This record gives sequence, C-alpha cells and structure tokens, in this order.
Amino acid sequence: MASLTFDTHQFVRKLRERGFTEQQAEALVEALADAQHEAELVTKKDLQIELAPVRADINLIKWMLGVLLAGVAALVLKSFFP
Repeated sequence: MASLTFDTHQFVRKLRERGFTEQQAEALVEALADAQHEAELVTKKDLQIELAPVRADINLIKWMLGVLLAGVAALVLKSFFP
C-alpha cells in the first residue's frame, strides 16, 4: 500500500501564519495524520493487477467481434457474387 507523506512542522507553521492557534493547528495536523493512516491509497501497480483480467476480456471480445464481422462480410459478399 502506498503512503502519503508531508512535513507536519511546515503544515503547522503555515496554519499558524494564517491565524490558527497552536492547539488548533496541531489538532488539525493530528486529525489529518489519523485520516491518512486509515486511507487506502492505490498505486499504479495495484491498478495494473486489478485491471489485467479486464484487459484480457476486452482482447477476447475484440477477437470475437473481428471473427463475427468477417463472417458477416463473407455472407454479404457471397450474396452478391454467387
């Protein structure tokens, strides 16, 4: 699982510069850190693993559609050139 990192000290400093009290800024950083630990982030590798079966199904459908269209085209040509 991936994790998101950020500089908590800098975050607190920015909050303080914008009018938050020290306690408010630290409480917000703590709440954000807790939420971050509970979040499940997905990486590109996770998505590739999850989507691999879908891609295989799409490729199969493409081949089946190609064969179907070739069959229809053959029937249409056969009706014009008996």
